[in-house]
Amino acid sequence: MTVTIATLGFPRIGPRRELKYALENYWAGKTPQADLLEAAAGLRTAAWARQNALGVDWLPSGDFSLYDHVLDTSLMLGAVPQRYGAEEGAAGLGTYFAMARGTTGDAGGCAHHSSLTACEMTKWYDTNYHYMVPELVAGQKLTLNNMKVVEDYREAKAQGFETRPVLLGPVTWLSLAKGRGVDPFDFLDEVLGLYGVILSHLEQAGAQWVQIDEPVLVTDLTEQQRRALTRAYAKLPRKGLKLMLTTYFCGLDSNLGFAAALPVAGLHVDLVRAPEQLDALLKAAPKNLCLSLGVIDGRNIWRSDLESLLDRLEPVAAERDIILAPSCSLLHVPVDLALENKLDPQVRQWIAFAVQKIEELAILKRALNEGRDSVADALAASSAAAAQRKVSPLIHNPDVTARVAAITPDMRERRSPYGVRVAVQADALKLPAFPTTTIGSFPQTGEVRRARAEHGRGNIDAAAYEAFLREETGRAIRWQEEAGLDMLVHGEFERNDMVQYFGEQLSGFAFTSNAWVQSYGSRCVRPPILYGDVSRPAPMTVTWWRYAQSLTDKPVKGMLTGPVTILNWSFVRDDQPREASCRQIALAIRDEVTDLEAAGCKAIQIDEAALREGLPLKRRDWQAYLDWAVDCFRLSASGVGDATQIHTHMCYSEFNDILPSIGAMDTDVISIETARSQMELLEGFAAYRYPSAIGPGVYDIHAPRVPTVEEMVRLMELARQHLGAEQLWVNPDCGLKTRKWDEVKPAIDAMVAAARTLRESAGAAA
Repeated sequence: MTVTIATLGFPRIGPRRELKYALENYWAGKTPQADLLEAAAGLRTAAWARQNALGVDWLPSGDFSLYDHVLDTSLMLGAVPQRYGAEEGAAGLGTYFAMARGTTGDAGGCAHHSSLTACEMTKWYDTNYHYMVPELVAGQKLTLNNMKVVEDYREAKAQGFETRPVLLGPVTWLSLAKGRGVDPFDFLDEVLGLYGVILSHLEQAGAQWVQIDEPVLVTDLTEQQRRALTRAYAKLPRKGLKLMLTTYFCGLDSNLGFAAALPVAGLHVDLVRAPEQLDALLKAAPKNLCLSLGVIDGRNIWRSDLESLLDRLEPVAAERDIILAPSCSLLHVPVDLALENKLDPQVRQWIAFAVQKIEELAILKRALNEGRDSVADALAASSAAAAQRKVSPLIHNPDVTARVAAITPDMRERRSPYGVRVAVQADALKLPAFPTTTIGSFPQTGEVRRARAEHGRGNIDAAAYEAFLREETGRAIRWQEEAGLDMLVHGEFERNDMVQYFGEQLSGFAFTSNAWVQSYGSRCVRPPILYGDVSRPAPMTVTWWRYAQSLTDKPVKGMLTGPVTILNWSFVRDDQPREASCRQIALAIRDEVTDLEAAGCKAIQIDEAALREGLPLKRRDWQAYLDWAVDCFRLSASGVGDATQIHTHMCYSEFNDILPSIGAMDTDVISIETARSQMELLEGFAAYRYPSAIGPGVYDIHAPRVPTVEEMVRLMELARQHLGAEQLWVNPDCGLKTRKWDEVKPAIDAMVAAARTLRESAGAAA
């Protein structure tokens, strides 16, 4: 029997974020389209060459994207909303970026030269990767717009790389799509016809296998989805082209027999998230079904215990040919640990990034094909690292363990119910109707980033850097007062990232220099590495809040990141339940909340942008997660008095199915993303009878366009159809860190004007 190795996808951004800079230079008009495409081609070639050199037998092509693979699929199928003005089957790069980012009146190649909103954006299953939601409307005609996946295959072949093209599966794409006046599955036959054309072209180009990703198979399938999968995979296979049906992010569970019986040549399963499914898979899989086993974690950065893996894999490899692979695309992990030279050496030895994960696969392959003795040194090093990690004093802190054990039920409860608190807070804050605020951050200009970098290099001393930050903060406070905002923020100029900033001041976290991961488009993040027990040695934000508040008579919000978001946006230790780590973080944030209140802060925002993101993919597991996630938030927020207003913020997620849990968080104000979805989310909040105040975003900050006063008023009028005027705040969708001041200032001016219009309208109606 033979063992080979595959990768399901490789990081697109490049080792040093080369894609980010190529995109942003193109968007800014600094470089032509040809330069962007040349940079993209270089990244593809480098990825194929590197994976090939590491010994990958099954190289992916088509996994590279200039922005998002779901958007790529939509464009391929011609699923371009009419507002973008693209001719049928002729949507180019301008249309692509207009769908991703919106336009400001010059669509940069889009046929329609007006100000356009972007497509909706939400989270890719339970990851922090964002995809562009496909839109389908009644009467829409789909047509093959491009054959990018075929072109990528030919490009690789011309360079001597035989690849396995990657396609997002048709049923998953339809499941992600949003139908407007139509069921997306009404387009099934049309979509399958276009997929058939693509597969025929791949076959003609010489492809022998195609990887077709259907992560929908790990969810609770509806009968409609089951019928669609049955129809799709009865229709799609070609005589000379084999399909590797790829699933990830969870186990197949009750769908395992169904998936194994589909008429495809291969099946990939995630044995990291669901190792228990291996035995059932071996029983259900026909002998002629090629099995791809996801044994290396594609979502987290911990080094594998290779000896333990071999104990499980050797009996399987003795019985049949297998492919070993990461659990999912390596899109979700950084590129190369070799770029990190500042990590604690002990922590570093526990870690593997994309390149190192492929090296682990190569070791497993050789051990299974040639025997363990052939890689004895590598296996010994793996075992030593695993053993050392279990007992390291860096990880285990008995004081943290004791504090968690001492948590009592009353620590999770506010002193009075919301109905009492809202009156106390109204008296304390004296805000007008439709109060205006922002979500927290202001633009991190080139000057701000340069100052931070120079301080990090030691070229600017601490005193000079602090003076610079104070000047930026003061300027932001003055501008907010001039703009007429009601509740201010300090701007967060001292913060590199909403999670990293806190992690750097908490024990149990490690940080990297170049471990970037794509969040969406050109937006990259460096998730902290949560390797040990968490505590807060000292206050983290009080000094900056106190300084900002000293500059104004208006209330300034204290700005914190919540425990669930810190957890979900970090690479989290895998040696204890995530719930246990989250509770430790919650206690640390609780300390910060009470210190802010003691300093005089009247409103504290605890962002939980990632609470919905962490929801398990199987509904049966939802309540357990939501119970501990809400419990941790309440633990962090409930140590304050009635007069202190607790805010939270959530963005780019479908909230309607978890509204009771959002209500159970017992916040005073929640701000949410609703601009791209045209306030659709509020229908659920209204049906649930959400009791507290809500700031539905009226300004899409992930696009460069500046909305008009009329647009914002119209959105708020839609909001008033669902919620009482007394519940509504006016704010952007999210923080403004990634925008430019010349975009932010007119947008906030328009937002404040919209709030005034709403007050006048409400006064006239009264």
